[in-house]
Amino acid sequence: MLNLITWNIQWCRGCDGVVDPARIARVCRETADADVLCFQEVARNFPDLDGSRGEDQFALLAKAFPGFERVAGIAVDVRAPDGSRRQFGNAIFSRLPVVQAFRHLLPFPADPEVPGMQRVAVEAVIQAASGPLRVTTTHLAYYSANQRAAQVGRLCELQSDAAGHALDGIHAEKEGGPFATQPRPASAILTADFNFRPDDPLYARLQAPIAPGVPAFRDSWPIAHPARPHEPTLGVYDKDQWPGEAFCCDFIFVTEDLASRVEDVVVNSATDASDHQPVLLRLGW
Repeated sequence: MLNLITWNIQWCRGCDGVVDPARIARVCRETADADVLCFQEVARNFPDLDGSRGEDQFALLAKAFPGFERVAGIAVDVRAPDGSRRQFGNAIFSRLPVVQAFRHLLPFPADPEVPGMQRVAVEAVIQAASGPLRVTTTHLAYYSANQRAAQVGRLCELQSDAAGHALDGIHAEKEGGPFATQPRPASAILTADFNFRPDDPLYARLQAPIAPGVPAFRDSWPIAHPARPHEPTLGVYDKDQWPGEAFCCDFIFVTEDLASRVEDVVVNSATDASDHQPVLLRLGW
């Protein structure tokens, strides 16, 4: 069994306005004994964020999960007035060995009418009991529909790329150096705050066939709960930012070859440690 949690942690800021990385770690442990954690909105040296003192949340979360490997993906990287770097992005923490890791900057086409920022997809190839598995987490554009659509297109391209690399051969003359062939399987889990809802055309687009021989993505929730609508993952408690009806925009997609392994998907609806709810995938592996 592989337990994976994905969560937009809102720079560890709860609905009480308090930034508390230790609380994020505690809620994750209460949710499940996770093998892989996928976090969005992790901050380093950003005191301008509400409630933050500029703490290095990548480091604090790593300390909270000893024995886990950290794969950080920086999307926003800017100079602070004192010359240091301010960084914001996503992170994967894995108790299983990370064979290799990738950081993919997603498309950021100009859209001057709305606020925007660079986004990143963090990919880790983990060594699970039955073989290597790709885990990718990201956070798509909120304000710009054009950026969000371009980013969905890029995620599909990355899946096609990985399916091609899954066929890479071993090149003995380069076996010991950086050219050495490493596993990058087509089988994958994709998590994110996608900033779209289940009725958005992008939700269907992400699950459309990609190319012959490339396993497409499927939303794990209807696999586990075919007769139930998605439980809300945003706006459950934070009615200041999200005054309307709570809704789902945090999904866990699996490639179609993994669909039969989905055992359960659970939304932790009890916590208000972020404006989003953590989502747990239980995958037979």
